[in-house]
Amino acid sequence: MPMFDLLVKNGKLVCEKEVILADLAVKDGAICAIGKNLGEAVQTIDAQGNLIFPGGIDVHVHFNEPGNEEWEGFETGSRLLAAGGITRYFEMPLNSNPPTIDVGALRLKKELAKEKSIIPPYFWGGLVPGNVQQLAALAKEGVVGFKAFLSNSGFEPFPSVEKETLLEGMREIARLGKILALHAESNELTDFMQREKRKKGKTTPQDYAESRPIIAEVEAVHRALYFAELTGCSLHFVHISSAKAVELIQEAKSRGMDVTVETCPHYVWFNDEALNERGVLAKCAPPLRPEKERKQLLDCLLNGQIDMVASDHSPCPPWMKDLKNQNFFEAWGGINGGQFTLLALLTLCDQHQVSYVNVAKWLSANPAKRFQHERVGRLEVGCDADFTIVAKKPFTVTQENHFAKHKATVYEGETFHHTIVATYCKGRCVYEESGHPI
Repeated sequence: MPMFDLLVKNGKLVCEKEVILADLAVKDGAICAIGKNLGEAVQTIDAQGNLIFPGGIDVHVHFNEPGNEEWEGFETGSRLLAAGGITRYFEMPLNSNPPTIDVGALRLKKELAKEKSIIPPYFWGGLVPGNVQQLAALAKEGVVGFKAFLSNSGFEPFPSVEKETLLEGMREIARLGKILALHAESNELTDFMQREKRKKGKTTPQDYAESRPIIAEVEAVHRALYFAELTGCSLHFVHISSAKAVELIQEAKSRGMDVTVETCPHYVWFNDEALNERGVLAKCAPPLRPEKERKQLLDCLLNGQIDMVASDHSPCPPWMKDLKNQNFFEAWGGINGGQFTLLALLTLCDQHQVSYVNVAKWLSANPAKRFQHERVGRLEVGCDADFTIVAKKPFTVTQENHFAKHKATVYEGETFHHTIVATYCKGRCVYEESGHPI
């Protein structure tokens, strides 16, 4: 009788400290052995010397269900992540309607995800003006943490927090032992600079980028760190786009503050030239930065100053990015790119002679540690059998091999060095290259 449910042979396992040539055995959804000559299994796969990474954990996606599932939804969203080697995700409290700012909204979202998602979801709760009293119930219901905006979210049911709500919310989140994730751009600065531009009729892509300068990010990070120091609140800064902001966060860490930082693949892959070349598909907030800033941010990532990388997958229907009836400022800002995080990071590592071990940290081990998910994020005996098999062969993004609900993406035409061959979650295949997401 076979000892294992699944045996993956001849793989290069990307572990926390090294890449090893070994077989991996799975029983009851967990990794039960790593080594050679392990025994027989119900199913055996020959990895053919390809890389095997721990399943990715994307801590920042917007699937917009319920209410706006025509933007993406749990079904297509989870499938595109699986096609990108992701096996767990943290779904943001907006742009679903209702947003996840109370227990009723969270339970509704959980029910829909349970029915439709092919990989396990986790959920952020929201911090908005007027809902601080809801945070304890959301924490009890199992949110991974709370998300707030220091600038206009662009989604009316989820307003940004003013200083009073931020301070009060941080006190409560600290009491609950949770983490506050922040979109760090100064509302006062970005609103003023956008009004100034639009009064002058300046609404080009470059005008948009100039209306959200790095100082707006740095000022918001500085303010949040000061409030966190006062309250003892743990912080996670999302989609940081500048080395100057990373420097502030590193200084806070050196003082013993409990703070982590993520960036997104688009901030280290593209620069602001993409705004002119690819138009509104490249619009996001914070905006893509000049090449000098992109290189500095990439250096921060490669040097270990950034804890993790998340996609901030934020798609929308085509009409919301159509410039025929709206200017660049009015068009939806969000990158449709959740499928390509792992591939972009691997190519960047190749280009800069950096070990793939770092990718496993940025995308798997560090998110698991930060959010206390002990059974995921590593290829170790006892962990859930979440992994993805990756071949060293080029992958060019087309609308045909992009599994999002809406195919248009800033990544279209980009070629990465690797291809996702298959993805497994708890030992079950959720994607295989020869077909489509399962």
